[in-house]
Amino acid sequence: MQKRMGEAVARVARKVNDTVENKKDSLDLANCQLMAFPVGIYKAMRSVTEGIRHISLANNELKSITSRFITTFSQLTELNLAGNYLHRLPEEITSLLHLRAIDLSRNRFRRFPEPLATVPALETIDLEENEIAEVPTDKLASMALLRSLNLRANPVGPEVRLLVRPLVPFDLLLSPEEPIPKA
Repeated sequence: MQKRMGEAVARVARKVNDTVENKKDSLDLANCQLMAFPVGIYKAMRSVTEGIRHISLANNELKSITSRFITTFSQLTELNLAGNYLHRLPEEITSLLHLRAIDLSRNRFRRFPEPLATVPALETIDLEENEIAEVPTDKLASMALLRSLNLRANPVGPEVRLLVRPLVPFDLLLSPEEPIPKA
C-alpha cells in the first residue's frame, strides 16, 4: 500500500516538474489517485500558473475543488474533472473568464452546477453520467457562447426534452427516452 502511494506521489511530482521545466500550458494529473489537489503544487508551480490553460484531474478520487485552485489557475480554457466524486463547484468558478470547456462527466452531481451558467466564455459542458434531474433552462438559454451541453445518462425531467432549437442555440445531448412499459 505505501509503495503504491509513493509511486503515485512520484508520478505527480514528475508531471508537475515536466510542466514547470518545459513551461507547458497544460497539467495532466489524470489517474493519479488524488483525493485532493496537492497543496504543494501551488508553490511548485507559482512561476507558471498564469500560463496554464488546460488541466486534467480526470479519474481521481476528488470530492471537491477549492476556491484556491480556481483562483490560482485563473487563465484556464479547459478543465477536465471527469470520473471523480464531485457534487458541487465553488462559486469562484465564475471567475474563470477564459474557460471554454469543462468535463464533469461521471461524478456525483444531483443538480446542475448553476455557477457554470455565468461563466462567460463557456462553449462545452459535459455532465454525462451524473444524477441530474433538473436543469435551469432559462439560465442556459441566456449563455451566449454555449455550443454543447451533454446530459446523457442523467434522470432529467421531461421539460428538458422540450428544449429544442431555436429556443436554445446549443446542442443538447440526452439519452434516448425509455419506452413506457405496457401494462
